[in-house]
Amino acid sequence: MDRIEHRACFGGWQHVYRHHAKSLDCETTFGVYLPPQAEQRSCPVLYWLSGLTCTEQNFITKAGAQRYAAEHGVILVAPDTSPRGAGVADAEGYDLGIGAGFYVDATQAPWSKHYRMYDYVSRELPDLIEAQFPATKARAISGHSMGGHGALIVALKNPGRYRSVSAFSPIVAPTQVPWGQKAFAAYLGEDREAWKAWDATALIASASERLPLLVDQGEADEFLATQLQPQRLREACEAAGHPLEVRMQPGYDHSYYFIASFIGEHIAHHAKALKA
Repeated sequence: MDRIEHRACFGGWQHVYRHHAKSLDCETTFGVYLPPQAEQRSCPVLYWLSGLTCTEQNFITKAGAQRYAAEHGVILVAPDTSPRGAGVADAEGYDLGIGAGFYVDATQAPWSKHYRMYDYVSRELPDLIEAQFPATKARAISGHSMGGHGALIVALKNPGRYRSVSAFSPIVAPTQVPWGQKAFAAYLGEDREAWKAWDATALIASASERLPLLVDQGEADEFLATQLQPQRLREACEAAGHPLEVRMQPGYDHSYYFIASFIGEHIAHHAKALKA
């Protein structure tokens, strides 16, 4: 593992590391912010999953999250959104291939060789963080758009592993919208029943843990009606009796201006659960 960035930030340190990920069978990068408290003790961890076209840089440079992580003594970990490098399969467009891993474990060639982002973010990366950094096993997870989808499914598929989960503008029902349908057909094949294992609205019905879900959604989001459709998550949670808070935010769009406006509230939400 090689450190490729090291910057002082709000009394702590923002790092970026590169390592060979076994799950992805390639080199990958992740950002890790160590708050000032980490110099004295181990701290809980909030994992952030970014959206389409992003790398770890979008969150660590645009969200302003380090200020709040320093306040609450929380480590922030932000992985890349897909495998990258020579030999990694790709496709035309921004919504499939590099930058668009969708946090699933692909089963179809040529994607299955490298596109195992679910295994990476849910197992390999946390194991690495807890072995190499002053991190406790108290974990929370959040994300944006495609990463909001990722955060929801990772939490729902791993009961007891996370203390809290939240999302900004998540793709809540990827089996029902164009972004998800395109990616799932490529990565998982044409069996739509198999897709349900990676869809938060489908997973809610059989969830064995009632971990409350917090979702912020901008009312001016250009993808709200076509790709995000938070009402599907609300309906699934109501049917299953699963706790959910969806906060519709007037005037906000899909950008990091939206995330930066509410990330402090999300980190406070996670910090409360992580320290409980």
